[in-house]
Amino acid sequence: MYAVGHLALGYLTGKTASKILNVNINIPLLFLMSVLPDIDLLIPGLYHRGPMHSAILFSLLFLPIFMLYKKRAIPYFVALTQHILIGDFLTGWTQLIWPITTNWYGLGIEIMSLTNILIEWTLFIISTAILFKTKDAWLLLRQHPSNMILTIPVLTVLLPASIRFPSYVSPVLIIPHLIYITLFTFSILIDLKAIFTKT
Repeated sequence: MYAVGHLALGYLTGKTASKILNVNINIPLLFLMSVLPDIDLLIPGLYHRGPMHSAILFSLLFLPIFMLYKKRAIPYFVALTQHILIGDFLTGWTQLIWPITTNWYGLGIEIMSLTNILIEWTLFIISTAILFKTKDAWLLLRQHPSNMILTIPVLTVLLPASIRFPSYVSPVLIIPHLIYITLFTFSILIDLKAIFTKT
């Protein structure tokens, strides 16, 4: 799944979990968690969708966070694990239960297929509608120190995928990628302006 699908699905699943559990969420952190497994793209020597896409590894890493934050950690864990258990499981092969086994699991739907593109557009439209209906989009456009963590999705996933030529992203998904980049960049710039205005 491309970044658009991961971000949209991470937001939708994390937001749903927060509503069910009646806990407040940090929207930038939710977006960060939704793409965090793709950090393996930046670590030399790691296979993409290898150990950093292990549900077991992230479950173990989240144990201290669960102990500290209890149910408030669940929406972020849900946003993180959807990347592995839904997004990349659908469109490829992942080392889902590493280190128990190095076998690769997935449905193998071609990432450039019409099926995947329709799924990602649908998720993007639904998540964007909810983002605006719940006014979460406006929270991103207000100064808040956590907005700076949106730099990570922009720099590690969205921006490189959107400007690579020939494009790694399907051309029909460029617009949703650019919308996320624009929204996140405005959020970051608002925080930067506040930082530089205070000094």
